[in-house]
Amino acid sequence: MERRTFWPADLEVRRAGKRPQIRGRFPYNSLATMADRGRVRKERIAPGAFNWTLENEDREVTLLFGHDFDKPLASRRNGSLILAADDEALTFEATIAPELEDVTHVRDALTMLGAGLVSGISPGFRVPPSETAGETERLDPEPGNEGVFIRTILALVLYELSLVTRPAYEDAQAELRAMQTAHPVRPHTVILP
Repeated sequence: MERRTFWPADLEVRRAGKRPQIRGRFPYNSLATMADRGRVRKERIAPGAFNWTLENEDREVTLLFGHDFDKPLASRRNGSLILAADDEALTFEATIAPELEDVTHVRDALTMLGAGLVSGISPGFRVPPSETAGETERLDPEPGNEGVFIRTILALVLYELSLVTRPAYEDAQAELRAMQTAHPVRPHTVILP
């Protein structure tokens, strides 16, 4: 499974005795630059690449903390993670269930989001075989930069989205919001530009 991370351009955190909700936006064609054994690699995800996953409503996608499947925050299967896509971006909305608000990794994730220490989102995915999905990726030379290729992912199978500290993709937005809850939480408000 491949993992790529994007960094939100803005983060707004609001909590005042309400249930948390995390929203994010992954814009298509955002360029990520990665070093691979001393070579520079660039990559982007094309519009519609997530459709392979979105068109199959039974395919599970989980919001995780740090790519750790033992630290789930929300799930498409249980309805707490909603994914949508348009011509510009993949968006997600995760609602933290009241019974999870006292779980250690959930509290840690929300606290670190609120403090701005964790603010990147990283998709965990794999590229399906071209025999199954048609053209799934292509390599194009970068204009004016001989020897550097840009990998464009045209179709992918999304397994998870993770809250992370070190992202690769820089053009994105995420925010943590709060909704009414029956469980008391420590009230605090942090608003970051």
